[in-house]
Amino acid sequence: MLTAYTSDQIRAAEAALMAKLPEGTLMERAAAGLAVVCARALGTVYGSRVVVLAGGGDNGGDALYAGARLAARGARVHAVPAGARAHEGGLAALRRAGGRVTDLGGAAGETPVGAGVRRLLDGADLVVDGLVGIGGTGALREPYATLARLAAEGPATVVAVDVPSGVDASTGRVDGPAVRADVTVTFGARKIGLLTDPGAARAGRVELVDIGLGPYLPDPGASALTDADVALMLPRPGVESDKYRRGVVGVAAGSHRYTGAAVLAVGGAVRAGAGMVRYAGPAEPVAQVRARWPEAVITPLEPGEGVGEVGRVQAWVLGPGLGTGPEALAVARSVLASDVPVLVDADGLTLVAENRSLLRRSAPVLITPHAGELSRLLDVPRSRIEARRVEYARRAADELGVTTLLKGSTTVVAEDERPVRINLTGSSWLATAGTGDVLAGVAGALLAAGLGPYDAASCAAYLHGLAGRNGPVSAWDVLSGVPGAVREVMEVMDRLGEDDRAAKLER
Repeated sequence: MLTAYTSDQIRAAEAALMAKLPEGTLMERAAAGLAVVCARALGTVYGSRVVVLAGGGDNGGDALYAGARLAARGARVHAVPAGARAHEGGLAALRRAGGRVTDLGGAAGETPVGAGVRRLLDGADLVVDGLVGIGGTGALREPYATLARLAAEGPATVVAVDVPSGVDASTGRVDGPAVRADVTVTFGARKIGLLTDPGAARAGRVELVDIGLGPYLPDPGASALTDADVALMLPRPGVESDKYRRGVVGVAAGSHRYTGAAVLAVGGAVRAGAGMVRYAGPAEPVAQVRARWPEAVITPLEPGEGVGEVGRVQAWVLGPGLGTGPEALAVARSVLASDVPVLVDADGLTLVAENRSLLRRSAPVLITPHAGELSRLLDVPRSRIEARRVEYARRAADELGVTTLLKGSTTVVAEDERPVRINLTGSSWLATAGTGDVLAGVAGALLAAGLGPYDAASCAAYLHGLAGRNGPVSAWDVLSGVPGAVREVMEVMDRLGEDDRAAKLER
């Protein structure tokens, strides 16, 4: 499992480690790792043109010392100190190695960055962003904002030091101009803001350099699953399994207008390995589900009728294409009155946003909103949620008493008193109609099989991302890819030796 931390957690760990090391050791380790990644990005170091954008803090020092290492290998390195002060030791090391220092050259009252620096950036092979470290929050001030914009717009490969300048390391928030890195070299541990958008979109490929923080790190603020983690969590049928032991999921979805949502949600549950799917809905989607999924057990619902006659299920999926009128509300009330876990999606979320008391139940609830739906649930502007995805996923879990799977450019799973889980398999190809209905069905099948909402949501998002990674895709393509995604992660554990498998199970 990959772990990630807030900037406060990282700084506390760094302070504890530095107290036990000779002065400068940590910066030396960071600079060495940074220089290796920069050299790899350049391919040929000798004769290459490198620009180091150096702020006044330790990130600037890391960048300058790395620049000195590159200069010693024959790179033509120019450092541009961005503030009134720069790291003196780093500047001295760069000069000793043959690097040059260029001031900003901006004219008073005009642009803060002069033509000379602009030419350097335009002609560089590599730009090292050491402007602002993990403590930076809010919008960049000048001249940092202009330098970040020029680096983002320029032709050079950009390597960010620890976090791209302008990205909040703890949240991924971006409040103005920010560096758009090709590679981010992060030290000691991953930062949450590198895994969640909009920061993740600015970070490029993230490379972790071990500087010895491990023993000093607290419990993580966030985590991300790997193939092996998901393989360990997914239920596997045993020799005595039958359709009931494998999990019976109920699906209350679809309407006269949205028949496809029912077909896709039922299909997601079937393809994810549910032992049985019971579908309940009105006549039009009933006909479509029956034609496409003959294995589903179907109960037609009359207008205003609830799901009391559907039969026993281990979990419910409520909401895709359900509608928001009185008939849909009757179905939602009956499902939420049950004593089994319920996943609420799409129109179901609109219904509970109008009456949040529907969520007050003893059995678990998993909600799967996108930012617009969560906006209605929390009465918060959508743009604010998209800018602070982790924060608002946590707030929804706490305020509503549910597990929250916030869909979008970065999918985030939050549950009270648990680290947020960030899904790393997602793709922008999944931003197409119907894929959320498939996700709901997959997660519902995992709930019915016995996973708790936190694990069911995390595993479903992971598998859904794998199934839709090779775009362009339709919702049906994603649905068709689910069994292959399950097989792919299961094979990870099959390839492990017995000792490795036991070790992972222990963890």
